[in-house]
Amino acid sequence: MKCPFCTHLDTQVKDSRPSEDGGTIRRRRFCPECNSRFTTFERVQLRELTVIKRTGERRPFDRDKIARSMALALRKRNVDSEKVEMAVNEIVKFLESQGEGDIPVEQIGGLVMDALKKLDSVAYVRFASVYRDFSEAKDFGVFIAELNKKG
Repeated sequence: MKCPFCTHLDTQVKDSRPSEDGGTIRRRRFCPECNSRFTTFERVQLRELTVIKRTGERRPFDRDKIARSMALALRKRNVDSEKVEMAVNEIVKFLESQGEGDIPVEQIGGLVMDALKKLDSVAYVRFASVYRDFSEAKDFGVFIAELNKKG
């Protein structure tokens, strides 16, 4: 692993620990060249996924984009980061286990909405406002009224 500070190619692993959900391994590393320490995370990737955008454009799947989107929706909300990480892992595992390499962006958005609904209702509405492209304040009211009807 290349050192992110000095780009030395030979770093050493000082400590490895599995995450709580067992989906990733956290490794503390040390660079003998510049004496820096840094952390890496290793996770299993079952298959290469491609996202099909609404425009038909194809992009490589980016797990971190899901994590960033959820973090943005959950900003200033009191939700444990471990729960968010587990939700992201569940979404990725589900997508990888589907057997399809091409995934419509709508499917990913729906999975993120489902996960946010379980984590925090405010974050769910925030994400929905962007995902469903709310253009007026009344769109929020209609969405929340639908939510209240469903229970």
